[in-house]
Order: sequence, then C-alpha cells, then structure tokens
Amino acid sequence: MQAMGNIHSYSDKGDMFSFLRDSYPLPKGLKQPYNEYDFVIVGAGSAGCALASKLTENRNTTVLLIEAGKPEMLLTDVPALAPYFQETDYVWQYYMEPQPGVCMGMIDQKCFWPRGKAVGGTSVINYMIYTRGRKQDWDRIAADGNYGWSYDDVLKYYIQMEKSDLKGYEKQPHRGRNGDLPVEFVPIQTKLSDAFLKAGRILNHPTVDYNAPEQLGFGRVQTTTSRGHRYSAAKVFLHRHKNRPNLHILQNSMATRVLIDPRTKDAYGVEYVRDNLLYTVLARKEVIISAGPIASPQLLMLSGVGPASHLKSLGITVIQNLPVGQKLFDHICFPGLVFTLNETRISLIENRDIDLRTVIQWLHNGDSIIASPGAVENIGYIKTSVSDDPDPLVPDIELIGIGGSIISDGGPGASKAVRRGMKIKDKLFDEAYGTIDGTDTWSVFPLLLHPKSFGRLELKDNNPFNHPRMYGNYLKDPSDVASFVAAIRHVQALAATPPFQRLGAKIHRAKYKTCKNYEFDSDQYWECSVRTITATLHHQIATCRMGPDGDPEAVTDPELRVRGVNNLRVVDSSVIPRTISAHTNAPAIMIGLKAADLIKFTWNLK
Repeated sequence: MQAMGNIHSYSDKGDMFSFLRDSYPLPKGLKQPYNEYDFVIVGAGSAGCALASKLTENRNTTVLLIEAGKPEMLLTDVPALAPYFQETDYVWQYYMEPQPGVCMGMIDQKCFWPRGKAVGGTSVINYMIYTRGRKQDWDRIAADGNYGWSYDDVLKYYIQMEKSDLKGYEKQPHRGRNGDLPVEFVPIQTKLSDAFLKAGRILNHPTVDYNAPEQLGFGRVQTTTSRGHRYSAAKVFLHRHKNRPNLHILQNSMATRVLIDPRTKDAYGVEYVRDNLLYTVLARKEVIISAGPIASPQLLMLSGVGPASHLKSLGITVIQNLPVGQKLFDHICFPGLVFTLNETRISLIENRDIDLRTVIQWLHNGDSIIASPGAVENIGYIKTSVSDDPDPLVPDIELIGIGGSIISDGGPGASKAVRRGMKIKDKLFDEAYGTIDGTDTWSVFPLLLHPKSFGRLELKDNNPFNHPRMYGNYLKDPSDVASFVAAIRHVQALAATPPFQRLGAKIHRAKYKTCKNYEFDSDQYWECSVRTITATLHHQIATCRMGPDGDPEAVTDPELRVRGVNNLRVVDSSVIPRTISAHTNAPAIMIGLKAADLIKFTWNLK
C-alpha cells in the first residue's frame, strides 16, 4: 500500500447518520480484503449489485465489489425526498460543459448531471420509475448485430428481476411475480392522476400497462418501491446476501486504474484508494467495470483504453485504441410547462402537505403522500406529428405527469429542492414563477426519447479524482427542437380537455428574460423556453457502447467484453448502443443479470 496524502476523502469512517445507514462489513472481522479474488467489480450501482449477487450464488466464486460511496440510509427510503438528495454527498456532482443555446437558465449555464455515489448507485437517489424500453428498441439493438439482446432475450431478465404488485396487470405474461425487485403503483395519488388518464383517453391514448410490448398509451407510474418505500439495487440484491463469505463489499473506496499487462493485454487487477492509501487487488478471472456511463469510460481511459490521440495528449500510455466516450446519448426534458388550477388542495405542495403525521403514516404502512416520488404520478408515451420513425409503436416523447409542478416545493419555509437540484438561477426562477410559487398547479415534463443529437466525454487530465469533461451537444439537430414543440402542443391539448378544464387548468405565462423577444406561446417562445430550462433525466448511455465485429464505434462486444483487452468487461448502461424508450435503472439491472449468465457460461460456473 502507498500513502496518498490528504487530497481527497475516501474514508470508511462513520458520521452523525451512521446509525441510520445500512452497513457492509467485511466478514470474519477482516480489516482489509483479500489480495486476490476470482472477480473484481468496480461500482456497486444498479448493474454491479445485481451482478455481484448472481455471481456469488456459486459458493466457490469469490467477488470483491468496490464502491466509492457509502451505504444508503433510512431517509433515502422516502420517495418524496428524491430531489433533496441531489445536493448531498450521495451524488457525484457532475456538470456538463457549458454549451451555447442550452441550459441558459442554469447557474453558470451548466446543466447538472448528478449520478449516485452510494452502495446502490443512482438507484439510491433516482425517482424510482420502472420502465423497460419498447420491444422495438431491443430488437433494433439485436438487428445491429448485437446477438442475444433482442426483446425476447432481455424479457426473461426483466421477468426474473421483478416482483410485480400492479393491480390489474399481475397475471400478464410479460410481468414477473417471483423476483426480488418490487414494482408497484404509487399508493397515494391526487385527482390530477385520474384527470391525466381521462384526458389521454379523450385524445385516443388508452390506459395501459406501458411496459407491455404491443401498445402505446398512458398509465399510472410504476415504481421500484414496496408499500411506499424505495427499494434500491443494494437493498434488493446485496442486503440479504451481504454475509455471504464469498462476497466482500468495500465501500468508500475509489478505483483509480485497471491493471492491464501492456504486452499480453490481460487485465489482472485494480488499483483503488481507501482511507488515503493506495491498494492493489488482483483478479484471477476478470475485472468488471460497472461504474456507470460517466465513471466507466473515465476509468477505462485512465487505464490506457481509449482514443489514442487523446490519451497520448494527457501522458497516458495507450494499451488499446478504442472510441471510449466518443458517443453519448442522454434524455432531456422540459420541466417548465406549468398549469395553474382553480381548485385548492388538489396538488401536492411541500410546506402544506408534508408534516409529522404524514411521516408517521409512511413509517407505519407506506400509505402517505411522501410515498410519491417527487410527485410523479403518470407516464405516457406518444408519437408526435413530427416523428419520422416509420414504426407506429415507437414513441418519440414520454410525458411525465406531475401531481404538482416545479414550484410545488416553494413558498414560505419550503425547501425549493427541485429547482436547487436542477441548479436553476434563483433570479430567473423568481421572475418566471414567483407569482405562483407554492400554489396548486399541475405539470407535465415532456422527455425526448430518441434525440438525433449526441455528445461525447473525455478526460480533463490524468488525475482520477478530477471529473471528466462531458459535452451534451443538446438540441443540435433541429428535429429534436421540433419534437419538443410538438410535445408541448400535445400537453396543451390534454389541458384543454374537460377533465382538466373542470379543474380550471390554465397555462402559466412564464416570463424568462432569455425569451423576452418572443411572443408567448409561439413556437419560438417554446423553443427558447426549452433551451432555458434544459434538464437531464440522468439517462446517459453509449459511452462504452457495444457493437458487433467491424463496428468502428464499438468499445465492447455483445458479450460486454472490452475489445482487444482480455478478461475485462463493462457491465452497466454505458454499453447500450442506441437510444431506448426507458429510464435506465431497470435496463441497468437487466444488464447486470444478463452479464452474470454470460460470465458464468464463459467460466463454466453453475
């Protein structure tokens, strides 16, 4: 081991909330992990937790799971607190590089890209929305040459993971009932949820199980919760197995490099920092990177695997020239579409509706408004008039129905957690929404599912403790802007239906200084609005994209092996090669489960 000095704080020491946290001690009183394991997994996120759990079902297989963050705690179990954790040390505080013409309303014109830094990864701090992606998404990935990734191939893993408690859908053949991951409807919803579904039916959007393969429509949001309590990947896949003698979990430990023999190109271990000391652990069989769509490509490049010219410019010895980080897709949404209502106490408002009684009620049986994940109540998939996809069942927009809006955590004494979590400028927000702050409102966030625009990621330098540079390249393609404007028009049509008009739904005229030259409700005004309040949904993918032989953009093959390097895989959402109609938590878990089978087959493990 080697002392690193006090340049960072990767320590396993406790803090004032330690008594509220889960814990993952090394077994048998070990103070340090073994020197060697069969498999070393970097990253205890959604995929890494599932993978570690499945690999250690074989008692003779040893696994070390390395995680930079700490365990979750009681407060992270509360769905309503999801936005509050965006500014805590449970989050990697990543920022997109400033880009002219987007994120104009954000502090320093930087979009905030929070990623989970915890045992459980982003599943500890996300909004718990459970979506799988359309059948066509996965079939297209397979048709590109990625064998084993068709809808039928991945469906069995979704069924395997899922413990469905969705009343009315329990017996559907595409649902799972015997898995470990609970999926349920939010226990408490406002009248706005029913209005959303009724309005959808008026506009020919049936009420459906939106995770079914054959139909677009609207539905109540499905979440990875049980009786209103968050179930992270750690809670599902690690907690019950943490005492397995062959599974060691090392928290507060930062992987800094994968060790690769430059001659044979065999990966054989990992360097990591813990308590300001540098350690090395060896892998007898494989090193597996599951650090997520930002940290996984960063670690590969720090280890000499990436674009040769970029690595050389930073003084990093090139082991394998691959297009790591050269493609990055993301889901962005517009959270600024707000409707006022003429009925009071109909939406969720923080400083009015959350009190000690609701907390006690949630602790008792989960049947409380704080079981609502940031007031998200509905999901709808639509195909707008500007979509150029020939398949009628491939949506271009997801509509996220909110039982409130971006201003529902405002007013006297309120937290303002959502706007703070998005890093929206206070002055701009107050000018746009100050007159209605903390009142009853309704909102829909349109989410662009299949952007034509894509970005990239590169290292800032060769210091593993510095964040990489992320370039989102949002809205570079005009068709992406057209999709957003069409989606906003569709939401306006929903608001004009009788279910919402009975509630007095009226669009709020947000006055952004950035858009003062455009007439309210013109297409130009809405484009400017989207460019002002540009928000990520934290669904970055493709930075270590998989692809078949001959694909010049592929970093990994369809078995998730890093091309040109032996005994090294990437197992997380960074391998997804093209956009999918899904939030990425469930797909990441699916990838972890599928990877376990691929690895077991490779090494003849039962």
